[in-house]
Amino acid sequence: MTHSPASQQYREKQAGDLQPGDFVFLPGDGPAEEIGSVEVQNDDYGVAALLLVTTVDGGTVRIAVGSSVPVGGGASAGSAAPEAAVRLPESEADADSSTSTEGDAEAAAGSAVVVPPRPETPPAVTTPVPEELALIPEPDGTPEAVVRAAVANHKGKNGVQVLAERLAKGINTKSGSCLRDLSNLAFDLCIVLRDPDNALAVADLLNVLPFDGNPDRWASIERALALSSFICREGGQTERAAVYEKLLRAHESEETDPFKARIAAKVRQRALNEPNLYDKEIFRAIDNGNHEAEREWRFLRLEALLFLRAHGGSETLGEEELGRRIGIELDAVRA
Repeated sequence: MTHSPASQQYREKQAGDLQPGDFVFLPGDGPAEEIGSVEVQNDDYGVAALLLVTTVDGGTVRIAVGSSVPVGGGASAGSAAPEAAVRLPESEADADSSTSTEGDAEAAAGSAVVVPPRPETPPAVTTPVPEELALIPEPDGTPEAVVRAAVANHKGKNGVQVLAERLAKGINTKSGSCLRDLSNLAFDLCIVLRDPDNALAVADLLNVLPFDGNPDRWASIERALALSSFICREGGQTERAAVYEKLLRAHESEETDPFKARIAAKVRQRALNEPNLYDKEIFRAIDNGNHEAEREWRFLRLEALLFLRAHGGSETLGEEELGRRIGIELDAVRA
C-alpha cells in the first residue's frame, strides 16, 4: 500500500526553507524522502527562480521558489505516530508547547500539527543619510568639464584620451555605454595611471546614480562605487568610503517580501563566498605566454576583489586576505 501526502501526516513548508535532512513528498504516491542537497538556480536576469532538490536516494525535483511543499517525518511517516510524523525544529516545537488546550486535543486525536512558516528577513541594509551623502562633493562644473579636467594632465595617454573625447561630446546617464565609458575611465585613471583623485572625481559622476532596475547600467555604477571605496580607504577617508559601501548595497533592501528577500540574500552570499576570480583563464594565458590576455583577466580579478572588499569581505575571504590579494593584482596589472 502506498501513502500519498493526503493519507500521511504532513505539513507544508516554504521552498526557500528546505534544507538537507528535511523529508519531502515528491510528486506521485511515494513516501517522504530525505533531502540530500538544495541548489538555487537563477533565471536569465539573475533572480532566484528554481530550487533543485536532490534526495539522498538520488531523486531530483525542481520547485519554484515561491511554492509551498508537503514535508513529513520520513519513509515511515504513513504508519508513524503523529508526533513522529511531524518533525518540528526545536524553536517551533518550543513555541508549539504553548498552544491552546483545544490544539492539544486535536493533536492527541491524530490531527497533524501545522506550524505556519516564520519568515526570516535578512538584516536591513542601511542607506546613507543626507549628512553622509554630503561627504561626496558636488562636481566641479558639468560632467563633461569634470572628464576634460580629469585627463588634462595625461596627454599622450591614448586610452583615457579616447574615452574622454567620446564622453566630452555629451554624457547621457541613461545610456549603458556611456556609463561603461565613465567607469572604464575611472579605473584607467586610478589603476593604470595612478591618479586616484581624478579617478574619484569621474567615479562620483556615477556614484550618485540610483539603482534603476537595469542590471547592465547598475554594473557600471557598482564598479565605480567599489573603486571609490578602495580609493578612500587607501587614502584614509574611511567615513566617505563607508558611504560608497552603503550606496553599493542600498538596493539589496528594496525587496519587501520576506521570502524573496531571504532567497536573494542566500544567492548574494553564495556569490560572495564563491566569487569568479578567473583562475583558469589566468593560468591558461600564462601557459600560452599571452601577457596581454593575462593582464586583462587579472584586471577583471582585481575588480572582483574590490567588489568583495567593498562588501566587507565574505565568509571565505576576509578583509585582510582581500587586501593582500588586491596588492598582488595591482602590481601585476601595473607591471
